[in-house]
Amino acid sequence: MSTQADLDLAAHKVVTDERVKEQKRIQRLLLRPEMGSLVGAIAIFIFFCIVAAPFRTPEALATVLYSSSTIGIMACAVALLMIGGEFDLSAGVAVTTSSLAASMIAYNLHLNLWVGAILALVVSLAVGFFNGYLVMKTKIPSFLITLSSFLMLTGINLAVTKLVSGQVATPSVSDMAGFDSAKKVFASSFSVFGVSVKITVVWWLLFTAIATFVLFKTKIGNWIFAVGGNQDSARAIGVPVTAVKIGLFMTVGFAAWFVGMHLLFSFNTVQSGQGVGNEFLYIIAAVIGGCLLTGGYGTAIGAAIGAFIFGMTNQGIVYAGWNPDWFKFFLGAMLLFAVIANNAFRNYAAKR
Repeated sequence: MSTQADLDLAAHKVVTDERVKEQKRIQRLLLRPEMGSLVGAIAIFIFFCIVAAPFRTPEALATVLYSSSTIGIMACAVALLMIGGEFDLSAGVAVTTSSLAASMIAYNLHLNLWVGAILALVVSLAVGFFNGYLVMKTKIPSFLITLSSFLMLTGINLAVTKLVSGQVATPSVSDMAGFDSAKKVFASSFSVFGVSVKITVVWWLLFTAIATFVLFKTKIGNWIFAVGGNQDSARAIGVPVTAVKIGLFMTVGFAAWFVGMHLLFSFNTVQSGQGVGNEFLYIIAAVIGGCLLTGGYGTAIGAAIGAFIFGMTNQGIVYAGWNPDWFKFFLGAMLLFAVIANNAFRNYAAKR
């Protein structure tokens, strides 16, 4: 039979074990890549709620979410690529390329817009494959490969649009077959308690959830972290490094196509010079969310938080009535804060 002393000793061990377990749980929470960005997002939200009264309205939140979603869809794919240890500087103009391809193919060949969209998807995936294949076969850093793609796509967008349409913008496609149904998928709105919300918000959250599941619940996610951490070691244990990295570049191509379709069916026409510089916004959102430039670390949730910070800053400045020229200053400050905060959380948790 157990004595009272034995029972007391067992209870003490349980308490001690639970205390240790709780400490480890807190450490794991602090080590999450998105912790710094989450703190920053909360601080920014409170700040703009104080300084800008319109920011506190449901309509303002819907606008912030929409602004965040168009960045967040791309930031999600870019974050996966960065976790895999690579960059894509062509992501911004790739969005415009997909829009132009769908519009001009469908308009000039008199096709249903859905056919144009599918052919544009092929183009976008091909651009992603091209980038990934060259990076893996030439061993040239992805920074340089995708910088070259950025310049080539920028030139193609302008030159081909002028050649085909005679101007820098595509003709309106609003009266073409397939426009209404495609608009419902890519650019429609729905009402939530009387507030109009863009469908891209739903797609953004869905893509983030899928990416999070893939990263942490599948073998592919383990491969992504492995190739980003050390691709030579990953290859040595049987990870298909080339296939994984090419797949990540093609994922960025898919996201660029999706956002491109949103732009096309939102505005009916596309300016061929759009998208230049947006690639940095996607990378900034991923870095603010905790992705390391060296690869092997980060989350899709962090990228979503980074995109939300972008949306809040972008719209918050407007609602506060400030000069919008301050936007990039605040974005840079948030980037610096997030990087420092992420490092601080990791160092603190490691010491504990």
